Amino acid sequence: MTALAGLSLVSLLAWLWLLFLRGGFWRADQRLAEEGGAERGSWPAVAVVVPARDEAETIGATVSSLLSQDYPGPLAVIVIDDGSADGTTGRATEAASGDSRFHLLPGRPLPVGWTGKLWAVAQGVDVAATAMPDAEFLLLTDADIVHDGANLRRLVGKAAGDNLDLVSLMVHLRCESFWEKLLIPAFVFFFQKLFPFAWVNSARKSTAAAAGGCMLVRRAALEAAGGIAAIRGRLIDDCALAALLKGRGRIWLGLASKTISLRRYDRLSGIARMVARTAFEQLGNSPALLAGTLAGMIVLYAVPPAALVVGLVAGDLPMAIFGGLGWAAMTVAYSPIVRLYRLSLPRAAALPIAAVLYTVFTLESARRTWRGEGGAWKGRSYRGGVPGKG
Repeated sequence: MTALAGLSLVSLLAWLWLLFLRGGFWRADQRLAEEGGAERGSWPAVAVVVPARDEAETIGATVSSLLSQDYPGPLAVIVIDDGSADGTTGRATEAASGDSRFHLLPGRPLPVGWTGKLWAVAQGVDVAATAMPDAEFLLLTDADIVHDGANLRRLVGKAAGDNLDLVSLMVHLRCESFWEKLLIPAFVFFFQKLFPFAWVNSARKSTAAAAGGCMLVRRAALEAAGGIAAIRGRLIDDCALAALLKGRGRIWLGLASKTISLRRYDRLSGIARMVARTAFEQLGNSPALLAGTLAGMIVLYAVPPAALVVGLVAGDLPMAIFGGLGWAAMTVAYSPIVRLYRLSLPRAAALPIAAVLYTVFTLESARRTWRGEGGAWKGRSYRGGVPGKG
C-alpha cells in the first residue's frame, strides 16, 4: 500500500469517528424552540449591552431590532460607543427615535490588560446596574446583529425554563457573495467540530463554548464568577465566558436561522483577517498544536479528493475507494450546514477547498502573532494583552 493510500484509509477512519463519536456535531440540530417561553406568566427584566466601534453601517438595524422585540418584560438597550469615528452614535440615536429604553454612552479610554470589546461590555454592564438594577439577565450582542422579533423571548424562556446561566446563539451569518458562500458555512462547520454543541449543552461534558454575537447571561452568575473583568484580556471572549460560567452552572449553545449578522465579507481578505485574528490564539499560540492542526487538516480534507483522483489515474482501486468514501463522508457531514444556509447540496463537495483556505488563514494567524501583530482589529492590536496600534 502506498503512503497516499494509507493516509486515505486513515482519513476515512477519522471521518467515521467524527460522524459517529463526536457528539453528532454535524447534524446542526441544536435549536431554540420556536414557541420558547410563550407560556410564562412573568418575565424578568433584561438589559441589553451593545459594544460598538465604527459600526455606522449596521448599528441602526441592530438597535431597531432590539427595541422592537415582542418581549413582555422590562427591557433596556445600552450602547457603549468605543471611540467610533464614522457616525455610529448618530445612527444609533436615530434608530432609537427617542425611546426611553435606549441609553447611549461614550466609552472610557482602554486600560492596559483589557481587549477593546470586553472593556466596552464591562462599561455597559456597569451602566445596566444603574439603568436597570433589577435586571435578572444581560443580553450581550454585537452591533451588526439583527434580532428576530421573538428572539429575546425565546432566549429568556430557554434560560429560565432550564435554569441556565448562559444561552447563546450562533446567529445566521451573511452568506451572499461568492467568498461568503464558499467559506462562511465552513466556518460554522469547523466551529461545531471543535465545540460539538451537544457536548457544550451537556452537564456531563466539560466542553464549553459560546457565540459572541448573541449571549444571554444570568447576571448573578456573571457577578459570582468575577464579572467581565475575569476574562478582560481574552481575545476569544465568548468561549472564555462560556468556560467561566460552565465551571459553575449550566450553559446552552445553538444555531439560529432568523437572527442574522449583517457583517459583510465580500472579499477573501476580509474573511482571512477575521480568522487570522484569533486562530492561533485558539491553539494556545503553540507551535506544536499548530503543526498538529495543519497535519490534521491535510489528512482530513486534502487527502481524500487527492487519493480519489490519483487512485483513478494510477489504477489503484483501494486508494480510489478509500479517497472516494472519505470525501463522501465529509460531504455528508457538511450537508446539514449547507442546507441551513440555503445553498445547493453539491456545494458540500467543495469543503476541501474551504479547508485549504482556512489552513492558510491559520498559518497567517501564527505569522502575525510571531511578528507582534496578533489580534489586530479595528485599529488595535494586542500583544500579550497590551493594546497597541494596529
